[in-house]
Amino acid sequence: MKDLKVPERIAEENLVELYKQMWTIRYFEEKVDQFFAKGKIHGTTHLAVGQEASAAGVCALLDKEDKITSTHRGHGHCIAKGATPDKMMAELFGRTTGYCKGKGGSMHIADVEMGNLGANGIVGGGIPLAVGSALTAQMKKLNYVTVCFFGDGATNEGSFHEAVNLAAVWNLPVIFVCENNQYGMSGSVKEMVKIEDIATRAKSYGIPGVVADGNDIIEMMNVTNEAVERAKNGEGPTLIEAKTYRWKGHSKSDAKKYRTRDEENEWREKDPIKRFKESLISESIITEEQAESIRKEALKGIEDAVAFAEEGPMPTKDDLLTDVFA
Repeated sequence: MKDLKVPERIAEENLVELYKQMWTIRYFEEKVDQFFAKGKIHGTTHLAVGQEASAAGVCALLDKEDKITSTHRGHGHCIAKGATPDKMMAELFGRTTGYCKGKGGSMHIADVEMGNLGANGIVGGGIPLAVGSALTAQMKKLNYVTVCFFGDGATNEGSFHEAVNLAAVWNLPVIFVCENNQYGMSGSVKEMVKIEDIATRAKSYGIPGVVADGNDIIEMMNVTNEAVERAKNGEGPTLIEAKTYRWKGHSKSDAKKYRTRDEENEWREKDPIKRFKESLISESIITEEQAESIRKEALKGIEDAVAFAEEGPMPTKDDLLTDVFA
């Protein structure tokens, strides 16, 4: 890997696994999209097709004991942090074999055993929770870091500013990852924020702010590695802005009439999976044939997850109030 500069802890086999993981995330999202269209999955969902590099790149530098908080667009984060697609798919199908026994759905999947403290349907809702997790680590002298994923729209919420300020003042081991996919619902980030880079806001709180290519998994791993080392060395939080793009609409009911086809095609040319594959092949880590085999393996894994979900039992009336607390 002489020309592929990655953190020392990332070996070649890790890169191959990450390539498969990115395809797993994409196929999971595309399969969910298909089932929503067919009416087999109810409620709503928010897909992150095109954003695979930020989830996979960040979580590649986390240990099992490290924590994450996620968003309403959180399937990729969940898979990248070690969740199994079968239990995730079962959750979306409303089956008792899902992570939350079919009661959480797309926006509320949690996998505490793997450090995923949960997705959140409230914009910016996971940011204070991540700071609380980081405060726990500091007070109990636990050597873990918490990563908080959120979108560009969340940076205009009060929860963002209050939480980042508190984390900075208390020097907490937390990493704020803004996945700037250019749109908050139907509003362009250019219309919602007057600064060029959201990461610039880090200066207001006296912490590092880093702008990264969110479609380049190598760059995402490198900036995350630095942020993790800072946090675990007691140097406090970092704000990372990953510039990326969601290929799909905001949710299943979004026709995307607010953006042009040319813009979409421009970003599709920056496909993070395609870019990563080209890097791996140029470094002779995999061949074109191996890349195709990995892709097919990831697709089969998702098809198996669908079969697992469809075979799972539906909740009964007796399950209604189980695991529900007031």
